[in-house]
Amino acid sequence: MSDDEARVLDALDEAETVRLLAELVRVPSVTGTDAESDLQHRCGGLLTEAGLDVDAWKFDLDALRAAPGFPGMEAPRVEGYGVVGVTEGEGDPALVLQGHVDVVPTGDLARWQGGDPFGARISGNVLHGRGACDMKAGLAANLAVVAALRRSGVRLVRPLAVHCVVGEEDGGLGAFATLARGHRGEAAVITEPTGGTIIAAAAGALTFRIEVAGRAAHGATRYEGVNALEVFWPVFEAIRRLEADRNRDPDPVFDGNPLPYPIEIGTVRAGDWASSVPDLLVAEGRLGVRLDEDPAEARLALEGAIAEIGHPWLREHPPAVTWPGGQFASGRLPAGHELLDQVAAAVADVTGTRPAETAAPYGSDLRLYAAGGIPALHYGPGDVRLAHAPREQVDLRELRDVTRALALLVLRRCGVRD
Repeated sequence: MSDDEARVLDALDEAETVRLLAELVRVPSVTGTDAESDLQHRCGGLLTEAGLDVDAWKFDLDALRAAPGFPGMEAPRVEGYGVVGVTEGEGDPALVLQGHVDVVPTGDLARWQGGDPFGARISGNVLHGRGACDMKAGLAANLAVVAALRRSGVRLVRPLAVHCVVGEEDGGLGAFATLARGHRGEAAVITEPTGGTIIAAAAGALTFRIEVAGRAAHGATRYEGVNALEVFWPVFEAIRRLEADRNRDPDPVFDGNPLPYPIEIGTVRAGDWASSVPDLLVAEGRLGVRLDEDPAEARLALEGAIAEIGHPWLREHPPAVTWPGGQFASGRLPAGHELLDQVAAAVADVTGTRPAETAAPYGSDLRLYAAGGIPALHYGPGDVRLAHAPREQVDLRELRDVTRALALLVLRRCGVRD
């Protein structure tokens, strides 16, 4: 390890990073809310304090919606902000560190220990709270690295960029807007939770809506009607068969994951009166997109599977399939790209072990950076299996190790001025 690397690692303040993470978690930045914007403003301030040149702007939402490649969104919003900080240096950024500030809703508050999802409760070496691992720990690591650079006095030859984005959870609006504004880099690390591994490929996910018609009747004479819930069941069975078919012989990069391309129904709504036969069921869910698959082909697969159902009522009243909300294509780091080995080497120097490489079964901003010509991968603190749940948490020792590895990566990719 070089003297400059040692200086920057010494300048990392572990307690300060934990306090920063707690501060970030305490902002209830659910996708599309005012708090999401508040947190973007706070991130802009932290990047300015670290000496970066900060570009903070308000989105033109109408223009973004009309732009080619718009990734869709599910959460209602009236505003959005982009925040990018760039260190001094020559040329384009040699590296981008990217993180999203938004989190998913909390769900049933009674299921959260202590009752406050945004309390940032610390127990031993674990911090609990909504967004703790997805992905405010990664965001805190990014911000801690630039703070340490400032504190150490080490100056980079080529710039480092930090992208703080909104709207990742419902499609990737923030990353899309950031790239549309012209922000670029030679390579990117998105600090999503990876559980000690490097994720160099991510499947896609498309939000779908299925409307199944029934025939209304009084509940006392239900035989006069057709229950939309009952005729939805063959649709659900067809979806499960399609899921099994699409997960045969998955790409080996998924490292044994038995279900890399899940299809799941997330919401079901039917009926408007307890003693009536429901005449409409609306189901919404997500369809996994296979690596390198055109999302249009994935849509056709679901639509075709539903169209082929042999149920007599459904033949006469075919379900309507539409595609609202987030539309995540897949993405992957180009084979043999140097970023993978560079990240792995930095992690090994911190932990003593080279991390495994795998792929993620969920959509992310990776595909937007890849499509924009910026090779990208995921490496960050946290276990994604704990995300989107009332048990969400992050191990603070993992936060420490990831922050140190990112600091080494920055110095090695961007170079240090004499």
